[in-house]
Amino acid sequence: MNFQKKADYIRNEVIRVAIKNNMGHIAPSLSCVDILVALHYEVMAPEDSLIFSKAHGGYGLYAILADKGIISREEWENFSLPGCIERMPEYGIEAGCGALGHGLPMAAGAAFGKKLKKEKGFIYCLMGDGETQEGTTWESVQFAVKHELDNLIIIIDNNKLQAMDFRINILDKSYINLEDRFKGFGLNPWYCDRSDAVCLIRIFKRMLVNISKVPQILFVRTVKGHGLKCAENIPKFHYRVPNEQEYQLQLS
Repeated sequence: MNFQKKADYIRNEVIRVAIKNNMGHIAPSLSCVDILVALHYEVMAPEDSLIFSKAHGGYGLYAILADKGIISREEWENFSLPGCIERMPEYGIEAGCGALGHGLPMAAGAAFGKKLKKEKGFIYCLMGDGETQEGTTWESVQFAVKHELDNLIIIIDNNKLQAMDFRINILDKSYINLEDRFKGFGLNPWYCDRSDAVCLIRIFKRMLVNISKVPQILFVRTVKGHGLKCAENIPKFHYRVPNEQEYQLQLS
């Protein structure tokens, strides 16, 4: 499979369906498409699970479910998601995360449960970088390190935007160094400096053969709105659907 071509197709499907139905958080969906493609088409095994914590970015996930035939084509063509994803086990969506900071606590609990039951498989948790401002994030990391949850893999969609503004340190206007914070809890971060499904697959496979006694974490440098010219790195497009004039930039 040409994974980058697949990512481009999924990204275009997100843009097309969201604009057609005039609904959806397109920009946060587009920033994580390559991550989702890497996980769903190559990395995740049947015994693995994904907790989709950055729940406003759900269009990318639903586009993949439609592409794989898990939801019908008709349902996808008429799809609209005004807010966050909901728990739908029949589609493999095991958690509805809603507000920021819910996904990692659930992922840590699921990973702990697997450990107790001696079950195989990994729990992947895809988070937005803005979620790290929630205390539940750090409580969950502390819990996961204490219980040696090496079956937990945390992925940070590091687009440096949170909802309608850039994620900065209010006091000095600089970007908060999240990597150092996670290192302080004993984690050793991995990095991918671009949205590239092939590169991500390679890194994930390296992570899976370098298991230690703590969770692993991957920072992926992304661009919010990636692939939609009028929306890339523009805060107002967190929830806004482009109008016709703006969308024409995509076709020019």
